[in-house]
Amino acid sequence: MDNVLELRDVSKVYINGVYANKKVNFSVRRGEIHALVGENGAGKTTLMKIIFGMEKPDGGEIFLDGKKVEFRSPNDAIHYGIFMVHQHFMLVESLSVSENTALGCEDVKGVFIDREKIRDKTLSLIETYNLNLDPDALVADLSVGMKQRVEILKALYRNAKIIIFDEPTAVLTPQETIELFRQLKGLKEKGHTIIFISHKLHEVKELTDQVSILRKGEMIKTVNTENVNEQDISNLMIGETVNLEIEKKPQDRKEAVLDIEGLYAKNDVGKPLFENFFMKVRSGEILGLASIEGNGQQQLIEIITSQRKYDKGRVDFLDRPIIFDRIIASRKRGLGYIPSDRMALGTASDMSIEENLIANKLWDRQLYTGILTSPDKITSLSNELIQEYDIRTDSSKTRISMLSGGNIQKVVAAREFSIDARLIVADQPTRGIDVLAADFIHKTIVKLRDHGAAVLLASADLDELLKVSDSIIVMVAGKIGAYFEDASRVTQMELGNYMLGVKRMDESFIREKHYEA
Repeated sequence: MDNVLELRDVSKVYINGVYANKKVNFSVRRGEIHALVGENGAGKTTLMKIIFGMEKPDGGEIFLDGKKVEFRSPNDAIHYGIFMVHQHFMLVESLSVSENTALGCEDVKGVFIDREKIRDKTLSLIETYNLNLDPDALVADLSVGMKQRVEILKALYRNAKIIIFDEPTAVLTPQETIELFRQLKGLKEKGHTIIFISHKLHEVKELTDQVSILRKGEMIKTVNTENVNEQDISNLMIGETVNLEIEKKPQDRKEAVLDIEGLYAKNDVGKPLFENFFMKVRSGEILGLASIEGNGQQQLIEIITSQRKYDKGRVDFLDRPIIFDRIIASRKRGLGYIPSDRMALGTASDMSIEENLIANKLWDRQLYTGILTSPDKITSLSNELIQEYDIRTDSSKTRISMLSGGNIQKVVAAREFSIDARLIVADQPTRGIDVLAADFIHKTIVKLRDHGAAVLLASADLDELLKVSDSIIVMVAGKIGAYFEDASRVTQMELGNYMLGVKRMDESFIREKHYEA
């Protein structure tokens, strides 16, 4: 196959002189699925932004079909047949599938939008690519997997020949992932070229034809996927051999640290969200929480972390009620919380690394000299955490927004794991970070559990749930639809069936095995 896309000596330098990409040579063959992998901060996102016209390179050249091109904006890239499906979908929930598909490039009849033509074109693409969507359905009513198909439709509507997918399976069930892979293979068969960014190396092995590895901004190697295994890819990403297996001692469950009974709460439009919900998380236990988005998982975490009111029931942390808008009270009693959105909820983006690291320690007298906080003590603690958690930065005083996503996540983890936590609520703790950083967070969670902490682990990554959790509950429509006492004995497919509501356990059985045990 000939190269449809080629980057020659492409470089991107940040204002502080650090290379995001350094003389990268990268080529993609026509009609293949090509993986791009690397640690957080390796330069993957920057390279894709250059290809999609979101960033202008400081050096090097880009060729499409052998012809040199320059992109000043994403519109230029789209004009040349390149489209990017972002990890967080760019959809308008209140519009229909066809309206979202054509948004920004609508067909017109005179001075009016030609809605009939848009719908007909959308339906034709749905049928041609077997996407199984209703062009008239509201996006707000679609599952996550269906929403991703709308993003694919948007690419096809714009005649994209090269489609970049950034962590496309991050929020999908196993069944939805299988369906996505079927669709991507179908795109390949029809001549489209796919660039696939993922930290899930088993997916890279299963799906792709070639894999390119970036490390510290430089292209290390491009290999045929069939010639390497997951450990080979991991070694190339990291530059050394690393053991990613977790050694877990049997759990030693003790008293309940979090106790929820008879919880009743309404959603944002006044409809019942939880009715007589119950759950316990015990000291020395990692309880996994599996759920498809929209089934109450996020609202439950908001209640536990004092961000949402509830109407009735009991939500106790260390035998004291959790009260809305009183997060500091829970923090002082030992609540650690890693939110799913590290930028909106997990950090103050305009503040430094060390200011973010001490945000949950301001009542720790060890950071004070007299009545004032000690800058020297704060910097010393921050530098210890930066070293321990391998946060890639030149200084603890660097603004956190200057870090890569993975390093920002490490800052959040370092802050939350470095207190004497009695309960840790970890919501998507490794989303969008590399295998080495994820492995470190996983092993730290297990270590904290061994020291007596109770851990509630919510994750859309079923590999993570099954690998790290001791036991797992599945939430469906605001209720526990299943409980697995031993997470090591559950398969992804079985878990997915309960998440989708295809199977459901009896509530009395769940109460007996989970709550009353």
